[in-house]
Amino acid sequence: MPKPIAIYYEQPHWFKPLFAELERRNLPYEKLDAVSHRYAIEDRPEQRYSLVVNRMSPSAWNREHGDTIFYTLGYLDHLAARGVRVINGSEAFRSELSKASQLSMLDELGIPYPKARVIHRPSQAADATEGLRFPVVVKPNIGGSGAGVKRFDSREQLAAAAEAGELMFGLDSTALVQEFIPAAGGYIVRCEVLDGKFLYAIKVHTTGETFDLCPADICRTTSGVDLNRAACAIDAPKSGIRVEGYDPPSSVIADVERIMAAAGVELGGVEYMIDERDGAAGVPLFYDVNALSNFVADGVNVVGFDPFARLVDWLSLEATKADAKQWHSEHDAELGIGQAAAALTAGVR
Repeated sequence: MPKPIAIYYEQPHWFKPLFAELERRNLPYEKLDAVSHRYAIEDRPEQRYSLVVNRMSPSAWNREHGDTIFYTLGYLDHLAARGVRVINGSEAFRSELSKASQLSMLDELGIPYPKARVIHRPSQAADATEGLRFPVVVKPNIGGSGAGVKRFDSREQLAAAAEAGELMFGLDSTALVQEFIPAAGGYIVRCEVLDGKFLYAIKVHTTGETFDLCPADICRTTSGVDLNRAACAIDAPKSGIRVEGYDPPSSVIADVERIMAAAGVELGGVEYMIDERDGAAGVPLFYDVNALSNFVADGVNVVGFDPFARLVDWLSLEATKADAKQWHSEHDAELGIGQAAAALTAGVR
């Protein structure tokens, strides 16, 4: 029997469709709940799992599970040290945990992004707006589902909020002061990748009043038709938010794949929008790299296929390759020991 695929996660509701698809195919898998998880240093996970799929969420701190974020960093390093094949391992997870690092990466790649300043004290916020266009938003460096993001229309408004202690900096006491981008057409675009390659994109039509744009929560098409909400986080539709499939330009797809390669993300999403103030000269501004991207609800009706089926196709293939690699490694080691013993015996004779 093949070794199981391990799914490491913190929010169980988001992965019900994945578990269901694995069960439908009778593929062996094991759930690893990050909240209750523990391990011994002498553990040999490579002997237990074909591969581990990291589905840990940086928004866990919103659910009083912030401790699991830093615990996960150690566990991913442990898996890597044991030679375990990990989907979205340490590099991807560390990239996701810092919006500041993501913007530095985009800058290095020469890919446009909303201008931002990085601060670590509320008293720095107002001065950090120098050179930025208002409105601005202040967002925690370790984000998730729009938690803690606040918009300010003037320097004075931001200074007053900082003085009143109304800014949220999150787990690492670091925040971004970033230009708020009024989205051209009233939508953002989210591109999903699988195996680091473009899988599909959706337009998310927003009200402009929310920063939580998780597409798995979006439960209506642009025509207002309700979708199957099986993939929706906590099964809660977002009022006023609509979604539709979208074919982005080839240049955008190329940038998305470059971003994910640089971030070490094999499975996830990238979001961008165009600033309506820039008119025809507007270019895509990338602002979020998400290694824990939840597929859109009712993918068949939105993008024309079931993303979870594609995901399980790939996981099955990766598990098979990882098992084969492990077997050859063990076999070669045994063969080497046998040859060394034979040579030693011949030498004694």
